[in-house]
Amino acid sequence: MPPAKKKPRAYDPAKIRAAVTAQFGHVARAVGELSPEQLARPTGLGKWTVADLAAHIAWIADSLAAGLARPPAALAELTAVEWPFATASLAGKISEAAHETLAGGPLAELYERAAADMAGALEANSGARVLNLWIGDMTLADFMVTRTVELVVHTDDLNRAAAADIPIERQALAACTRLLADALALKAPGGSVEVRIPPFAVVQCIEGPRHTRGTPPNVVETDPLTWIRLATGRTDWAAALDEALVRASGERADLSALLPLMR
Repeated sequence: MPPAKKKPRAYDPAKIRAAVTAQFGHVARAVGELSPEQLARPTGLGKWTVADLAAHIAWIADSLAAGLARPPAALAELTAVEWPFATASLAGKISEAAHETLAGGPLAELYERAAADMAGALEANSGARVLNLWIGDMTLADFMVTRTVELVVHTDDLNRAAAADIPIERQALAACTRLLADALALKAPGGSVEVRIPPFAVVQCIEGPRHTRGTPPNVVETDPLTWIRLATGRTDWAAALDEALVRASGERADLSALLPLMR
């Protein structure tokens, strides 16, 4: 018999909403304290400066509210775990949106307005609402999980580019880590390699002999931020191994051909 289809991971919608709101608040406070010199620094994300990146993060909240203001779609086309693979086609649109957002006024005002609009929109809508999105129609509950990825990844980008120290909500970090780990398992289904990202996720992937008990022969282990950077192209596999940020044992424990999952 074929193996049973794995049930999608469940997330607590209330905790995800709280994590997204709190993480956006952390970024808003930090952006308000950045100096002109920090805002002008490059991010390594194409031509984006820190100011461009900050505007994009404001747009994340603003676009969520705008999506909820549109008439709902009938059926969801995309799940949270499929979302990472659909993002590449939107790079140009997202870059344009960031520049348009930055032209909309001072960053502090943009963040204040976006936070208020997002809070009001979330208060008025349940997780079952289906959003009509550029990337494909998604339930609000699933889309909110993807917002943890956007916010955690870009908080980390801001911290490194601006030499900032913006905290990352544990619940947001956990959801981001788990979603990207599950995306790896979706991209390379199988049971020959176990990927461990303590304390948040363990997944099996890659076709080949399955282990049924004891220590698996092929194991990859890393910490959440290193995993997130690998999955989004901020760090490459070889560099992470050289710096002992990843431990990989077994002849199949090489994820270099599968990473990044998204950029």
